[in-house]
Amino acid sequence: MSYTPATEELIRALQALPGVGTRSAQRMALQLLERDADAATRLNEALASALQKVRKCPTCRTLTESELCGVCADEQRDAATLCVVANDADKAGIEMSGRYRGRYFVLHGVLSPIDGVGPEQLGVFDLLDQVKTHAVTEVILALDEQLEAEATVHYLTEHLKQLSVTISRLPFTHLKSGALDQADSRVIANALAAKQEIGFELD
Repeated sequence: MSYTPATEELIRALQALPGVGTRSAQRMALQLLERDADAATRLNEALASALQKVRKCPTCRTLTESELCGVCADEQRDAATLCVVANDADKAGIEMSGRYRGRYFVLHGVLSPIDGVGPEQLGVFDLLDQVKTHAVTEVILALDEQLEAEATVHYLTEHLKQLSVTISRLPFTHLKSGALDQADSRVIANALAAKQEIGFELD
């Protein structure tokens, strides 16, 4: 079945969303165009507004509409502890647990050379600068156990171990879903309490 060029473009755009395949994108596009034009208009306006207003916090890279995100602007947060997360959803999960009072660094992904995602795209060198300049004493790696995330943990550890900082990791065995953004607050709180220090020998 063929669609108009504009419809095809909308379908391709929707397929860029995580977990959305061709058929799901087609159903969503046709729903918006055929049956719910008002919703399509609201979606268009909300997306345009978000793209204009939302940016990355210059300190931690979380999405914000302010000069600094709420966590970085909070002087009561523990600046000596930095939790590294893959995305804003994981950060939100940790915040909802109410058990973490440090600050964050958001990678917005994990290392994936095949997709063109390297250290520069993840802001790794900004992370290292944060550790050096803000007297960080502990970095908590809140990354899951997928292959790309494991490679990211290894890469970060190799660089962080040169900075005389304690490196810890959340034990994802405590997360039944295997992902922070799918775990409830109690499970995340337990994982934070059971964080494990990464041991290594200096070269």
